Amino acid sequence: MGRTYIVEDVVEGYLTKQCEQTAGPVSGLLIGQSSTQREYVVTATRTPQREESTASGGNSPDKEWVTEHARQVSRMLPGGLSVLGVFIVTDTDAKDTLTTLRQLVFAVENLISSERLWTSAEDDVSDRVVLHVNPKTRKTLCRTFDVKDPKSVAKPADWKYQSGVCSSWSTVSCCVSVDVLLPLPDNPTATEDTAKCLKVSARAQKAPQFVVGGGVLRLCFLQEGLRGWAHQLESAVCLIDGRRLAADAELAGGQKRNVRQTYSAQLLITPDERRLAEGVQRCGGSVSVSGAVYSTAYLHSNKPKARQAEKLLKRDAVSTLTTRAQMLLEELLTSGGASEGSSRDEHQREQFCLPHRVFCPVEASGPVCVCDYRFSDEGLSEVIDRLKEMLDMDAAEKDLDIRRETPAEVLEGDAADEPTVETAEALQSKRNYFGAAMATTVALLATAASMLYLNDV
Repeated sequence: MGRTYIVEDVVEGYLTKQCEQTAGPVSGLLIGQSSTQREYVVTATRTPQREESTASGGNSPDKEWVTEHARQVSRMLPGGLSVLGVFIVTDTDAKDTLTTLRQLVFAVENLISSERLWTSAEDDVSDRVVLHVNPKTRKTLCRTFDVKDPKSVAKPADWKYQSGVCSSWSTVSCCVSVDVLLPLPDNPTATEDTAKCLKVSARAQKAPQFVVGGGVLRLCFLQEGLRGWAHQLESAVCLIDGRRLAADAELAGGQKRNVRQTYSAQLLITPDERRLAEGVQRCGGSVSVSGAVYSTAYLHSNKPKARQAEKLLKRDAVSTLTTRAQMLLEELLTSGGASEGSSRDEHQREQFCLPHRVFCPVEASGPVCVCDYRFSDEGLSEVIDRLKEMLDMDAAEKDLDIRRETPAEVLEGDAADEPTVETAEALQSKRNYFGAAMATTVALLATAASMLYLNDV
């Protein structure tokens, strides 16, 4: 028996619109949440038209363009939302397009998963959906592939439209303080194979590389450094509404089901003893990421468990920090290492503001939001433009939620080298059990917002 996809009825309207407006094949992404029992599709977005491909035409989607679009979109999805698969609107026979769709869905998953720093779980669903829509007959063909199996064949799946799919989804959120020190290689010339590490392709938000001290540092060094922090976060103790729930406990226990619920969480992080014991490490510089990030996750209303809430919340925290760091490094590359929101002190330490998170609801009446990242020198109009380009959403400034994070500010002079009493106390607490001072540290760091420091030695 195949998997069942419960699809928001607005997706049906969106696909119908693509059938009516298109003069050729249209491909896009299906976005929602997976579970062991069924999948929930809450929205769909077509892949933006590639300018250089308009003249050439063709009946097959541009695989590189589609996968890059999927990578950008996955950055804009909070915890609980992911790219579930791809769709295509074409009058080509459905069976003839299955091979193309299979190639697309595997390529999309390979690229998105290459940027994940969190560890996969046994209950993660590896099936991805492909949907063929005939614009003339409006018939649909739904199939799934197991992306963990290179030899996977198409399996039938049920595609069912329903209204209010995510109207009663629960929301779990928390503020995660970050204080990560990442050493850089001692050899400044170890960048000759940068091109092998990075796959640079045309896209809206440039290519990920890292500029420091006039040289280029491969993004894989940053990812490897953040991977240690990600593993530390995965082992953190999660409190939901101040309580540590059993893994199989239902979040809605004692409350009305099928009613939208909001939960506040805390992630209590203990020091990584192995990293503390590594001692002195020779390096050519360091990257220090400090501040606070707002993390959130959405859970379907079919008896969500504490285990699932904790997993999605932690993954969102890891993903949002990684995304911000990558975006800043991309910005540094295109600007030649300079930034309007940066300053360099006498110790050759340069400070940069990481972009802060802006949320926008998928539907005006629903709790589920997507997000974008806004640099300090950007206006809300640029966020709206990206939402339109990447997610085909017609958002207005009044729809954007910019209150959940405070934009970072660059510290002038050496003020940052002289921590206040509150800061020193917070740092001392972190040497013991970080959770004991979580409330104080989060408040302090949330006020300071997210910063990234570059040190050359």
